[in-house]
Amino acid sequence: MIADLVPGLIAALGFGASNVFGKIAFAAGADVLTLVTFRGFVGIAFVWGWLHFSPAPVQHTPRARRVSLGLGLLFAANVYCVFKAIEAIPVPIAVLAYFVYPILTGIGGAVTGLDKLSWRGALAALVAFGGVALMIGAHPEGIAPLGLAYAFAAACARTVMLLVTRASLTGADSRLTSGYSLASSTAVLALVCFATQTWNLPQTLPGWGGFLGTSVATTVAVLALFASTARIGPFRTALTMNLEPVTSTLLSMLLLGETMGSLQMLGAAIMIAALCAFQLKR
Repeated sequence: MIADLVPGLIAALGFGASNVFGKIAFAAGADVLTLVTFRGFVGIAFVWGWLHFSPAPVQHTPRARRVSLGLGLLFAANVYCVFKAIEAIPVPIAVLAYFVYPILTGIGGAVTGLDKLSWRGALAALVAFGGVALMIGAHPEGIAPLGLAYAFAAACARTVMLLVTRASLTGADSRLTSGYSLASSTAVLALVCFATQTWNLPQTLPGWGGFLGTSVATTVAVLALFASTARIGPFRTALTMNLEPVTSTLLSMLLLGETMGSLQMLGAAIMIAALCAFQLKR
């Protein structure tokens, strides 16, 4: 039923909005490290409340707890690199470049024996990479290489997280996994903030709106993501999440004035269509 898709759609919209809100905060003087650290503390409060008011979770084994805490280090790198890419290059390019992670995960799963990759999936992956290349190459002003590097680094971190989760945490309560990972990632980010004396908050009201909006939108999106996974399963949830880059693109045009040329739009459409095909055919 259509109602079953609502949580997944909310998750995609929430994450897409979070990306744009972050860019607004950066334009007002906030920095990436401050934003992702603050966001982490908000997330911890959310997970604590969620665990407190939901059915008691099945406790992790000591090994699963250690793996979850270790994943937090990758998660810290993931969120930091995503927002560094968003800070450096247009939001649609950053998010779409980052969204190669499902393809990298499929390829990595095939290489490690965790998954299988059909020739149709391999073809869809090549087409998706071609769409990304067209989108980047068609940008009239060029794209900062460092921004792209951050986006692809974030995709690699997310890929490793997904593969480790698949290999070591199958059957573990995802709420506890998220809680442990979020706690360790926020602790690392807070220590870096303290060590570097970095705490730059927005200097304007719209900037504060973006700063707080990122945390709230992400929190709502995470809740909706888990609700969607429980309702329609991880596969169909992953398909709905392909709306995140579409949401980010539309909101960046509306709120930031960022535009994409016709060839870039074509490349983005090819990439998203191929990504859907990859998830269906691999």
